[in-house]
Amino acid sequence: MNTINGSIFKEMLKSADANLFNRQKEIDALNVFPVPDGDTGTNMAMTLSSGVKDAVNVYSDDISDVAKALSRGLLMGARGNSGVITSQIFRGFAQSVEGKKEIDTHELSEALENGAKVAYKAIMKPVEGTILTVVREASWYANHYLKEHDDLSIEEFFDKLIEYAKDSLDHTPELLPVLKEVGVVDSGGTGLLVIIEGMKAYLDGKPFVRQEESGEKVDVAGASVSNDEFGYCTEYLLRLNNPDFDEKILSGKLAKIGESLVVVKDGDIIKVHVHTLNPGDALNIGQRYGEFIKLKIENMQEQHSNLKEAPSKPSKYGLITVAAGEGLKNLFKEFRCDTIISGGQTMNPSCESFVEEIKKLNAKHIIILPNNSNIILAANQAKDILEDRDIRVLGTTSILEGLAALSMFNPEGELEDNLSEMTAAIENMESGSLTYAIKDTSFNGIDVKKGDYIAMTHKKIVASGKDKLLVVYSLLDEMFKKEDAELVTLISGEGSNPEEVAMIENYIREHSDLELEVIDGGQPVYSYLFGVE
Repeated sequence: MNTINGSIFKEMLKSADANLFNRQKEIDALNVFPVPDGDTGTNMAMTLSSGVKDAVNVYSDDISDVAKALSRGLLMGARGNSGVITSQIFRGFAQSVEGKKEIDTHELSEALENGAKVAYKAIMKPVEGTILTVVREASWYANHYLKEHDDLSIEEFFDKLIEYAKDSLDHTPELLPVLKEVGVVDSGGTGLLVIIEGMKAYLDGKPFVRQEESGEKVDVAGASVSNDEFGYCTEYLLRLNNPDFDEKILSGKLAKIGESLVVVKDGDIIKVHVHTLNPGDALNIGQRYGEFIKLKIENMQEQHSNLKEAPSKPSKYGLITVAAGEGLKNLFKEFRCDTIISGGQTMNPSCESFVEEIKKLNAKHIIILPNNSNIILAANQAKDILEDRDIRVLGTTSILEGLAALSMFNPEGELEDNLSEMTAAIENMESGSLTYAIKDTSFNGIDVKKGDYIAMTHKKIVASGKDKLLVVYSLLDEMFKKEDAELVTLISGEGSNPEEVAMIENYIREHSDLELEVIDGGQPVYSYLFGVE
């Protein structure tokens, strides 16, 4: 094969999506820290699925159109750092193939190299030994090989791309010492290799399929509706005059007058969904081929205008944060947060989740507190999408940092003063947590066995063992070393009990002179969260 068009690219993407879906748990297990929230594979799988769903619903054979839809779907569905970086890789790919019906091997190579460049630019402080390294090295070496072997087919190019990606992935522990210490390769880089291998599998005639209980899922009309805000959402059921009618004829005509098009045929019934500025035209086209059974038209412009105009006067601030557990959500509400997005350690919200919530707020300044290092990129990506809004993302990496920042927020204060005070509070907070290990490992000289309780501060394991309270006490002893500390906060979650909490409270009072605040957070995975400030 010497060229790829949009139809072939869709099939390659479907195979890649299935391969990543099937292997996501394997990739999750590569997490450096042996905790139950290692979700790189899950994040990448959900991100890719979002993009592929949009791509395969494009009624075009042009690779430019398919890549553009893929890029937008990935952008909105991006979860976690790995998901955001994946979206940026294919954003660069889409930029490179813009306006093209098909691409040859050289254009494919250039598009992948541009994907690597765009991904690097999107990250403020790129870290080598990660997915970034794998995409950069694999695309560069494959392109260099192509220049020396000008007549390479698409299949042969992918063989070299996979070879170089594997070499780069195997080398990641040498670039990132923490990987070498734990004895794993980079999980994000592994996910990228799985995507590339999935694409090649289709070219080999052996595409991957999702290993699900009831076979491949079928998308129904409306399942991939985009976030278009203007025009009319037009849906109808049509009973065909001719049951043998080819629905592609109807799709082709509707594609000329609208977007977010989905046409599904079942026997003599066709279901249509389309966003268009001229719903009458969409109805007239459909009526040529049958009779309406049911139809619905909604004015998205009106809905959008109502959302923007109410209330008429915007508030000064809008606060968005991320948390899991009813206790924590209620606490953030008490701290004046307008929106609490569900998620955190166990489920990273998508970029689209932030975009949707930001749009609902009628505020002059939006402040986002991600409360997790793996969510910051998705929040920043939402900020970049909504360029007309004044959005500030504070780099909170834990629940305690988020609470500390909010404790310094003044709803009547000036923006820069608030940002300065909140940032200082974040920097002054020492966070710790207790969870359990899901695998054996050795880290920072500490041997961890599966099922052990482990205590961490800032992605550093400080204690591990079978006795939960002894591990907690070791963590507190480490946190008590913070200079000029005045307050310790204890947040209990799932897996805690009142007797344990009381014993921890007594230990804190007996071994420190800090003020103590106890909160029932109800958070999953982490039995206890601690903060010293």
